[in-house]
Amino acid sequence: MTGLERTHAALNGLSTDRPPFDFFAEEATISRLLTHPDICDLDAFLDEMDIDIRGFQAGEPDYKHLGEGLYENMWGERFKFRPGEWGDMREDTYGALYNAQSLDEIMAYPWPDNDVMDYTGLHEQILKARDKNLAIRYGFADIWQRPAMVRGLENHLADMIINPEWVHYLSRKFTDFYLEEYRRAWEASKGEIDVFFVISDLGTQRGPMISHEMFEEFIAPYLIEMADAVHGFGAKIMFHSCGDTAAFIPSIIHCGIDIIHPIQPVSENMSPQSLAKHSKLISFCGGIDVQWLIPHGTVSEIQNEVRRYADTLGPGYIACPAHNFQPDTPPKNIIAFYKSFSESKN
Repeated sequence: MTGLERTHAALNGLSTDRPPFDFFAEEATISRLLTHPDICDLDAFLDEMDIDIRGFQAGEPDYKHLGEGLYENMWGERFKFRPGEWGDMREDTYGALYNAQSLDEIMAYPWPDNDVMDYTGLHEQILKARDKNLAIRYGFADIWQRPAMVRGLENHLADMIINPEWVHYLSRKFTDFYLEEYRRAWEASKGEIDVFFVISDLGTQRGPMISHEMFEEFIAPYLIEMADAVHGFGAKIMFHSCGDTAAFIPSIIHCGIDIIHPIQPVSENMSPQSLAKHSKLISFCGGIDVQWLIPHGTVSEIQNEVRRYADTLGPGYIACPAHNFQPDTPPKNIIAFYKSFSESKN
């Protein structure tokens, strides 16, 4: 099967020769990967590993440098870059609206217009992947988490109780932007996008970050809008949330989501055997532990775990790590991951 055929079959619950592969990695991880003597180019590596899905985004404005190593993106998220052995890693800090005292102040913030996005060359890049019969994943939309980063997570959580209209204003602002952004991307790609990506972290490693009632009020309506728009294009929608999100899965399915990513294995609730009861209603993507197994496990342990997830979650499963590959991961273990179905079982 080609990557495109394999991905479409999996997303329609049909049997495949193996699960489709996706690839998510930190920039520093890619820098380390390229130190491997047999890897000199990322695209060539993805081709060699038979990775079925390629991710694309439109260009965004450059970060503003606020001084003392502090940067700000177009939304007002603020962060520094921590030097590491293989490259810098982003560390977030309080966003531009952390000290906002009123809704008027939030409304007066210079929010970005959709015209800041640059789709130059997007269609040509996607066609190169299509020439290889690959599936296309697009975007990095958000409806709740990035607003929380601009406002400050602790403020945003408190606002859900004492200033709910502030939270709705921010979610409306982000949702409207990304509804238009995805419409423009669909147009620019000439309809060559298979999966649109939406993020909003709902869980910690110990359980849900918010209540189910808060999910239904502050997240579900906007998630439904995103899903309806994507389905209107004839594409699928992938929803990313870290942490223990098991309690939200029935509601996420009800919102119209087609794929849940990255199924972080932080509890028994998030194990493949527990998630399998949902696998006829939604596809799962990820699950392979990046905190211990992928950086420290053996080739055999990594490959056995990939195969276990595929066997347990069935035809709709997409194989990738339970978050981005981190820079503490040896290149040989990333290679082992993608050789899970081409080497003899150990």
